[in-house]
Amino acid sequence: MEFIQITSPDDFRTKEIYSSYINSFPEDERRNPEQFSQLFNNEKVKVFSVLNDLKYIGYLIAWELTEFVFIEHFEIFSEFRSQKFGSEVIQKLFRDYSKIILEAEPSDLDDDARRRIDFYKRNGFQIVDEDYLQPPYSQDKKPVPLWLLANYTPEKLGHLREEIYDVVYCLS
Repeated sequence: MEFIQITSPDDFRTKEIYSSYINSFPEDERRNPEQFSQLFNNEKVKVFSVLNDLKYIGYLIAWELTEFVFIEHFEIFSEFRSQKFGSEVIQKLFRDYSKIILEAEPSDLDDDARRRIDFYKRNGFQIVDEDYLQPPYSQDKKPVPLWLLANYTPEKLGHLREEIYDVVYCLS
């Protein structure tokens, strides 16, 4: 398994990624097409296509911030789910990055959210903030109550949240 960095919105893989992205994430939890394209111009962002046995099986969007990496979105394409690929991606992330933060829907939202939280816990993450609010991506979208998870115990949770808001959601 390898992560192939995509450096252009014109890359042939970007269309498949964006199509899956808009079908998998609720509207308030995703960027519009223009905002998504702008990710490729940001030096802190890495958009990776996940390749396994010459098949593109998913993607992730990682922000390399001051003291940690923030995974904004991570998805294994539906036809490749339940094959342990998600766990393999997480283990590769742990080898590449020592401190990882990500957002997830609260486990009491529905069965899918509960399974997702259980997946992250089985794979080395812990819930570090249950009062986190994802800022809206634009004025026409709503903030989303999510949980922050990490593969370590952050010392300054407020500082971490502030950096995510300022850099990822451009609230500064």
